[in-house]
Amino acid sequence: MNAFDRIQQEKADADSRFIDCNGFRVHYKLFGRGDILIVLLHGSFLSIRSWREVAGPLSENATVLIFDRPAFGLTSRPLPGKHGVPRYSPEAQSDLIVDLMRALGFEKGVLVGNSTGGTLALLTALRHPESVMALVLAGAMVYSGYATSEVPRPVLPALRAMSPFFSRVMRSLITRLYDRNIRGFWHDPSRLNDSTLADFRGDLMVGDWSRAFWELFLETHHLRLDRNMSRVSVPSLVITGARDLTVKTEESRRLSRELPGAELSVIPDCAHLPQEEAPEAFVEAVRAFLKKNSIRC
Repeated sequence: MNAFDRIQQEKADADSRFIDCNGFRVHYKLFGRGDILIVLLHGSFLSIRSWREVAGPLSENATVLIFDRPAFGLTSRPLPGKHGVPRYSPEAQSDLIVDLMRALGFEKGVLVGNSTGGTLALLTALRHPESVMALVLAGAMVYSGYATSEVPRPVLPALRAMSPFFSRVMRSLITRLYDRNIRGFWHDPSRLNDSTLADFRGDLMVGDWSRAFWELFLETHHLRLDRNMSRVSVPSLVITGARDLTVKTEESRRLSRELPGAELSVIPDCAHLPQEEAPEAFVEAVRAFLKKNSIRC
C-alpha cells in the first residue's frame, strides 16, 4: 500500500467507493437506484463535496454518480510515465467520464457540470455523443477560463523540465489565495462557513496535490467549443447564478442562445455555485428540465 492509498483509507467516508479506471484510482459515490444515470461533475479547486446538497434529492428516481475529478479530492494523483500515461488533458478526462460510467454498468447518462465540470460535460457530448442523454451546464466555462486557456507549445518542454520547481510555486500561490478565491464563488460569502471551506481545502490539498495540478495545467489548451457546439443534438439546460462573476451571467445567456435548442434558467441571489447557494432552486430547475424532455428524475 502506497502513501496515497493510506490517505484514501483514512479520509474516505462510509459511503465512499474506489475503482481503477484509465490509470487513476477514482473516488466516487452512488445515490439512488433508478434506471437513469445522472453524473455530477464538480469544478476546479472543489470536490464531490460540492454536490452534497443536491445528490440525494436528484436520486429519488435516478442513480446519481459523483466522483472526484483527476487532481482533486481522493482520486489518486499519479504522475505521467514515459509515454505520458495517465493523462490530465480535457480529452482524457472526457474519456474517463464515459469509461467510468461503463465500468459501473451504464451506457448513457445525463451529464450535469458546474464550472470546468460543465466544460468537460459539453466536451464529452461532442466526443462521445452516444453516451450522453442530456446536458445541464451550470456556470460552464465555454468562452473563457479553462476552455480557452492554452500553454504555448514552444515553452512546454522547458516547463515540463522544471515541473518540480513550478509545482512548488503553484503550491505556494494556491495555498495563499485559496480561501479568498473560493469565497468569490459565492454571492454571499457568509453562506460558506469556515468549516465547509476548511473541508474543501482539505479535499484539494492531499498528497502531492500541487504536482498533479501542475500536470493538469500543462495539458490545458483551447478547446474551441464555440466552433463545434452546433453538433450537440441532446436536450440541454444552461443554469446561471444571476450574480455569477466567475463565468459572467451574460456568457451563460450566450451559451443558451448558441447551443442548439438549449433552455436557460437564471437563479437569483447566487453566484458561481447555484447547487451550493440555492440547492432547492437548482434541483427544481433540473427536475423540470428532465421531466419536460421525458427523462424521469
